[in-house]
Amino acid sequence: MTLRHITIFNYKNIAQTELELSPKLNCLIGQNGEGKTNFLDAIYFLALCKSSTTSQDSACIRHEAEVAMLQGSFEHEDGTMEEISLGLSRGRKKQLKRNKKPYKRLTEHIGLIPIVMVSPMDSLLIGGGSEERRRFMDVVISQTDHRYLDALVSYNKALAQRNALLKLEDTAPDIDLLSLWEEEMARYGQMIYEARASFVESFVPVFQEIHSIVSRGRELVGLQYVSHAQRGSLLDIIQRDRAKDLIMGYSLHGVHRDELEMTLGGYPIRREGSQGQNKTYLIAMKLAQFDFLSRAASRTKPLLLLDDIFDKLDADRVEQIVHLVAGDRFGQIFITDTNRDHLDQILSRMDSDYRLFHVKKGEIMP
Repeated sequence: MTLRHITIFNYKNIAQTELELSPKLNCLIGQNGEGKTNFLDAIYFLALCKSSTTSQDSACIRHEAEVAMLQGSFEHEDGTMEEISLGLSRGRKKQLKRNKKPYKRLTEHIGLIPIVMVSPMDSLLIGGGSEERRRFMDVVISQTDHRYLDALVSYNKALAQRNALLKLEDTAPDIDLLSLWEEEMARYGQMIYEARASFVESFVPVFQEIHSIVSRGRELVGLQYVSHAQRGSLLDIIQRDRAKDLIMGYSLHGVHRDELEMTLGGYPIRREGSQGQNKTYLIAMKLAQFDFLSRAASRTKPLLLLDDIFDKLDADRVEQIVHLVAGDRFGQIFITDTNRDHLDQILSRMDSDYRLFHVKKGEIMP
């Protein structure tokens, strides 16, 4: 998949821009806070119907504006074009269209434009709560399997309904209704568990291979999936501690508590890793995500967005990443940096088309 042309209007600090893009490498140079990340986020929003930095759509509309608009012209490997347009208005639902036709459900769009973004926000994968690591799995798998996305939506609905019953204070919950939502949680939870387990099994070897390249084999990393569903019948596990759940007012067991244990040298990386080691780990995870999506049902290379990836890395690791990115393994790449030297290293190795843009105060100029 290739983004050939993009129009941005009132998106965050970008008032208006219209750009023709390179099918291979697009570099954005500028100081922090000028709009480089916002440009990448606009592409991410067109692909996944949401921002990579905020859950509030209205926060993406430029200050003092009422509406924002994004439009992208995407090209499949066979030359087929896709016109994707997105409209945001304060106080209204977002409007997404494919070739001028509105989607009935936004979830139908997920997977059409596979995408991987590497950014400083990824540090939450290591330092944040388990919901960050579950979100990582969900974003990857949802781009390749609509049944998974449907199961996730249904599971979260059942979980919310069960939790609402558990929180009743003045009356005991209807046991039959509670059982109904527990059965729904177990049914969809099993589907989610199986998809996550299969994903992690295929993901880990590629992740370890890429990490070994970037670190030159100096570190041993691991990634292990942990789920309540591994203990037996998910329905039995959910119902077993119902009395405790009633006391707590929420569900203690289910796939909404799943975890990805990240290790460095056999120990938790959040406790052992330096800033450089953590960043290497995260970059390897995201590049392995790219590989997974490339091999999935879409059979197309995802867009790769690299936001400020060289910070906190030593020269040797930068060299290895430059070598990877400049090769033929990836398709269209967008990369931002405040340091022109890093990008010049990549450009000196490129034998294909590239474009360089300067970003200042929300303006993006060739």
